[in-house]
Amino acid sequence: MIPRLVRGFLLPELNRFFLLRVLLLILTTALIFTQVLLPLRIEGQSMEPTYTNGFNLCWRGRYLFSAPQRGDVVVIRLAGNRVLLLKRVVALAGDTVAFVQGTLVVNGQKMDEPYVRYQSDWNLEPRTVDPGKVYVVGDNRGVPMHRHHFGQVEEQRIVGGLLW
Repeated sequence: MIPRLVRGFLLPELNRFFLLRVLLLILTTALIFTQVLLPLRIEGQSMEPTYTNGFNLCWRGRYLFSAPQRGDVVVIRLAGNRVLLLKRVVALAGDTVAFVQGTLVVNGQKMDEPYVRYQSDWNLEPRTVDPGKVYVVGDNRGVPMHRHHFGQVEEQRIVGGLLW
């Protein structure tokens, strides 16, 4: 015989209070996973080895009260709300950024990037990041430059940061 409390939990009485709780649960879940935590499926090699193919959550509140900083991994809205990119911020507005034989140079100084494991031979002339923008690039620099989406991005396009 199933105890009354367990039976009430597993087989609840279908009344309007139960239906109200289910509706409230559905609305709360929809609100959280469309406005606060966006589920992401990571595909591709541009952020390897830091992030590989898999699942993560984008926390939209990360940059509500502060701007992205150099070294942050951000989620960027590329087109509409369905296509998002995962990139690392390497330079901020007003910085001069370049690549010399695969080494990132910001404001004339070579940057230490311990998260980059696959070195490259990228060469990119110095350029200044425009106001209201950040410069982003993926961590997998072993991939040829022409296969990467990188460059200046408006801060408005940054959706948030990864939860883990």
